Amino acid sequence: MSTAAANRAGADEPRFRDTLRGLPPRVWIVSLGILVNRAGNFLPVFIVLYLTSRNYSPLAAGLVLGAAGVGNVLGNAVGGYLADQIGRRWTIVLSAVTTAGLTATIPLLTTPPTIIVVVGLVGTASQLYRPAASALLVDSVTTNQQRLAAFAVFRFAMNIGAAAGGVVGGLLATNSYTELFLGNAAACLLFGVIVAVLLRDAPSAEPVQDEESGYTEPKTKASYRQALTDRRLLRFLLMTLVAEFVYIQSTVGLPLHVTSVGLTAADFGLLIGLNGVLVLLFELPITSAVSRRKPEYVLAIGNLLTGIGLALTGFATTMIWLSATVLMWTLGEMMYSSVANAYLGSLSPPSMVGRYQGLYGAVFTLGTGIGPLIGGAVYAGSTWALWVIVGVAGLLSAQLCLPRRRSPAMPVAVPGEHETEADRAPGTSTSQSG
Repeated sequence: MSTAAANRAGADEPRFRDTLRGLPPRVWIVSLGILVNRAGNFLPVFIVLYLTSRNYSPLAAGLVLGAAGVGNVLGNAVGGYLADQIGRRWTIVLSAVTTAGLTATIPLLTTPPTIIVVVGLVGTASQLYRPAASALLVDSVTTNQQRLAAFAVFRFAMNIGAAAGGVVGGLLATNSYTELFLGNAAACLLFGVIVAVLLRDAPSAEPVQDEESGYTEPKTKASYRQALTDRRLLRFLLMTLVAEFVYIQSTVGLPLHVTSVGLTAADFGLLIGLNGVLVLLFELPITSAVSRRKPEYVLAIGNLLTGIGLALTGFATTMIWLSATVLMWTLGEMMYSSVANAYLGSLSPPSMVGRYQGLYGAVFTLGTGIGPLIGGAVYAGSTWALWVIVGVAGLLSAQLCLPRRRSPAMPVAVPGEHETEADRAPGTSTSQSG
């Protein structure tokens, strides 16, 4: 399709606000469920405080966190497989019910080995729903703008739930950790009930048949091995790993730097609070503003702003300048987050949407897990080395987002029934591969 034709197609798209209003019920139901789930997701935040209150050693707490991290990576991979095999709905229900049961048992555990095992299992079960929920969003819409709107609503619900969860969790923990974990279990169970009762999987995509020749496009074989032959996916996953290493330094390098320049933990709390408020207020408008731009370039600019913003932390010694850096990397975060899931959805063959999202979730979690270890070790050796590495990694993640000029065509998702060629994300045709 010519550039002029593509521009005309883009001009005919509805406004982002109208697209939001026209999203199918599935999107709103799963977003409601995730809001409830995140509002009660207390365990990851309070598990260390719980363990220290019971006089467990820092080593034991570290092993528990490590088990949860390994479980998170495994849960995304297994969840992606289950989403494609047994369906999105039942994968989410399985995740919610299993997590609820395991979480409710934690106050009954009395030895470090049993706590490590159960929390690791909670880490796995609690992540099964993620690729399934993302795949369900991809299934429910047909155009790029709808995909982006669906993930924007989903992330908004997650952020609202997380903000509420921090407050509610703090109140429950003050009274009783048993109530905290039972509240977490109840929220997970309610999430499962919402999905089981209100949600139905979208109809499976059928192979497309050419009306003139009668040729039917063969269904892509669904397996992780097949998914990993897609070079665009591998490039996207590498970008994700690097980008998450950069972003997670906001919870590692930033607090260490705040302390080193003579500021307090309360000051760090204000900076993180600024990030949270900005995301809640402006992520949807920013997503709307970039909704008609090429996703590769939106992702690249988002990663670039995140990398530069965090790298400049090393030069900031006052709250004013630190707040300015927070504004920059938060803008990058808002540009990147919803677009990444939606863009990946445009790359996924219909039979492997769950697996693609599962790989993304696993790599995302891996990046947030190893990022603190690497960042902390580098900072201990040289504070400036960390910020230099963050800046270089930001540039690398931005470059990995850009479409390659020459790349062999890979299996791509079949356009939806009402989706035009112009609706597909750049990089999904042989002339624009990323």
